[in-house]
Amino acid sequence: MQLSDRYNPKDVEEKTYLWWENNGYFNAEDVSTKPPFSIILPPPNVTGSLHLGHALDHTIQDVLVRWKRMSGFNTLWLPGTDHAGIATQSVVERELKKEGKTRKELGREAFVDRVWEWKHQYGDRIVSQMKRLGDSCDWRRQVFTLDEGVSKAVRKVFVDLYERQLIYKGTRLINWSPDLESALSDLEVEYKEVKGSLYHIRYDLEGGSGSVVIATTRPETLLADAAVAVNPEDERYESMVGKKLKLPILGRSLPIIADSYVEKEFGTGALKVTPAHDFNDYEIGQRHGLESINILNKNGTLNENAGKFNKMKVQEARNQIIKELEESGQLLKVEPHVHQVGHCSRTNCVVEPFLSEQWFVKTAPLAEGAKRVVESGTIRFEPESWTKTYLHWMSIIQDWCISRQLWWGHRIPAWYCSDCNHVIVAESDPIECEKCQSENLKQDEDVLDTWFSSGLWPFSTMGWPDDTETQKTFYPTNVLVTGHDIIFFWVARMIMQGLDCKKDVPFRTVYIHGLIRDAQGKKMSKSTGNAEDPLELIDEVGADALRFTLMAQMASGRDLKFSRQRLEGYRNFMNKVWNAARFSLGALKNFEAPADAENATPNKASLSDADQWIVHKLGECEKTVDDALNQYRFSDAANAVYTFIWHEFCDWYLEFIKPVIYGEDSDEKQATQLILAQVLNRSMRLLHPFAPFITEEIYQKLPIKKEACVVDEYPHVKRDKDWLALGSGSVAEELDMVREVITAIRNIRGENRIKPGVQIKARLSPADDRVQKILGGNRSFITTLSKVSDLTIEQGGDLAKCAVTPVRAGNLAVDVIVPLEGLVDFEEEKKRLTKSIEKIEKEMSRLEKRLSNENFLKNAPDDIVEQGKIQLSEMKDQLKSMQEARARFS
Repeated sequence: MQLSDRYNPKDVEEKTYLWWENNGYFNAEDVSTKPPFSIILPPPNVTGSLHLGHALDHTIQDVLVRWKRMSGFNTLWLPGTDHAGIATQSVVERELKKEGKTRKELGREAFVDRVWEWKHQYGDRIVSQMKRLGDSCDWRRQVFTLDEGVSKAVRKVFVDLYERQLIYKGTRLINWSPDLESALSDLEVEYKEVKGSLYHIRYDLEGGSGSVVIATTRPETLLADAAVAVNPEDERYESMVGKKLKLPILGRSLPIIADSYVEKEFGTGALKVTPAHDFNDYEIGQRHGLESINILNKNGTLNENAGKFNKMKVQEARNQIIKELEESGQLLKVEPHVHQVGHCSRTNCVVEPFLSEQWFVKTAPLAEGAKRVVESGTIRFEPESWTKTYLHWMSIIQDWCISRQLWWGHRIPAWYCSDCNHVIVAESDPIECEKCQSENLKQDEDVLDTWFSSGLWPFSTMGWPDDTETQKTFYPTNVLVTGHDIIFFWVARMIMQGLDCKKDVPFRTVYIHGLIRDAQGKKMSKSTGNAEDPLELIDEVGADALRFTLMAQMASGRDLKFSRQRLEGYRNFMNKVWNAARFSLGALKNFEAPADAENATPNKASLSDADQWIVHKLGECEKTVDDALNQYRFSDAANAVYTFIWHEFCDWYLEFIKPVIYGEDSDEKQATQLILAQVLNRSMRLLHPFAPFITEEIYQKLPIKKEACVVDEYPHVKRDKDWLALGSGSVAEELDMVREVITAIRNIRGENRIKPGVQIKARLSPADDRVQKILGGNRSFITTLSKVSDLTIEQGGDLAKCAVTPVRAGNLAVDVIVPLEGLVDFEEEKKRLTKSIEKIEKEMSRLEKRLSNENFLKNAPDDIVEQGKIQLSEMKDQLKSMQEARARFS
């Protein structure tokens, strides 16, 4: 069966994915004799569109899932989507705005119905995009965070925590979006650099015996000041502590307090304390029992506590206050000041710290167990460096605000009796008050933070609180793949809630990957215009090229630089794989596969050196890939497969076997055809987790195959033990040397700009008799593949006006010598070499300077320092080689 002349991903991907899905290849079994392996897909927002971060996150998971499925595991990758409260509500509100309507005009019930309509129409967009990438999820089990089963779990957990007094309603400082009129999580606050001003304001002591100067970027908040704080060790203010200041404009009395939070060296060393409008000030206020004065309404305008500024917008009030301070002479200085200001990620309005009554989870009791399981190694972070970050966050954890003033989401299961004010918290909607039997009940208007339901995801998706076979088989899951930005928001909460509800951890390993940056290392974003759309990239080069580009650079925990150039390079790799398969299938035209063809072993005596070499190389590749995947070293695994297929199978093995394939020795040809078919089959299986579409398409055309590549066995040295015994380490070493000799001759040709069509002479000077014998036995390979017309194999000889390259392969050594008389202009070559020598000497000097700089050595990562040392060593070798060449040309 032949492949088409060119690989066109569009002809392959959609039909292949549909075929996999229809055949149930992604389906896991709740009861199976196979060992289980499970991953829960971090649920993307139902409003979302696949971005490059998703593509990376999902490809890592799919590589693991496909590898484990092929390795004989009962593999579950459980998919789902998140209702994304704020994001989805904002999308639908924008739609209503186009129609001249508002959410409040529509009313809660009608608005929620409208959001469900939107969800049914557009909610599966992200799922179809995930399929285009190749996500091999068990789609029969797809879950949505507002599904009935998840909602049941959410209510049960809320009620249980409330009854144990771990959920309470209280007034605390929270992030507030005035546009949404809702509380926000820290993750929904985006900090932007703003060019503002720093206002230096004089606060006078009562009685007129002195003053204190404070600096602020928000002068309007002075209306809510409760004190001025100084450091207890600051001698400048020692005599002032305990005295009173007169608040500018409002004239209220403010105490001067001492608190070690204040930095003596920062500004004037005096800090205005506004407990109701700053998180740090709130903590100071709690320590000193200060009043929290809220000056904001829910819509962001000032309230009656702001006196004459009541009902003004913040900016309007600020301008008026600055004017009055100038008039009173209390505004001493205004200077430009660039600072970070929190903005609502959905509406872009400035986020206000806001004192508000909300529902909270008391996290400290839940955090203790969540710390212990990481400290004990029950849950492991990869890379391990994130363990420290997680434990630090858990040690300073605050109570979690779980209520949102939205209409879309899990409504808080609390009801208020209008007759006796009793609060009922229940899993089922109550009919009457349990205290006074009144039916006059009203449900809490708020919904739960999206992260509350997300925290239950590993087990609510498996049918909890019911006792299901899915949970028995697949909980705890094996690994969670995610970015570092949600370790606290999601990972920590899943661990806390998993331990609390299931009495077991939700996963064993947390793999934290880096961010995707552009080729210059800048963060990708739509606003800077450097973001790439993965769906457009898939349209251009295919899903496999994109997946491989991401995996080939996926070094543990590091950010990844994405470039079109690399993407093109891996698209070329896919074309190379396709063309190699086409050539191989042509070479296997009359091949008849024996029984158990995958593992059949030809007579070793019939095997050529090239056959033994490629089998040995494949064994090395299988081991490297297995070790790397087991340690989450995705780039090492991908690059091992790449090197084997491109640089060993395509570049060399297919060249080495051409004389056999087109020769007359039928026994040798039959043996080589079997090895070729077996290696091609294993190569597709090795590559499959990284590039599933092209490998399945080729696999289906192979003379040796099973039902499907996606469910065939993953190559492994233990499973392939007998077949890999056909390889030979010593033969591999010998052919490696032959390969290096050919490469050296080709490089000499290229470096000296000798045209490909020009026949050249070469002399090989072997280190010993064994090397001489090996080179003699492979003379035809060397002359044919390096286009040498006259090859001499002998020790010693004159090196004048020759190019010389020493070659080493294991314990074997030979000097490759090519006479250049008549082929190059020696004077020009000397000039060129002199220029190159000067350039490399400058680069070496710069690198040596850096590597001797104590600050660089102290601050740079170890791998960067090591890389610099290796680079310097290579430069020294290069310099020596150039200097010797210049001497020979003289």
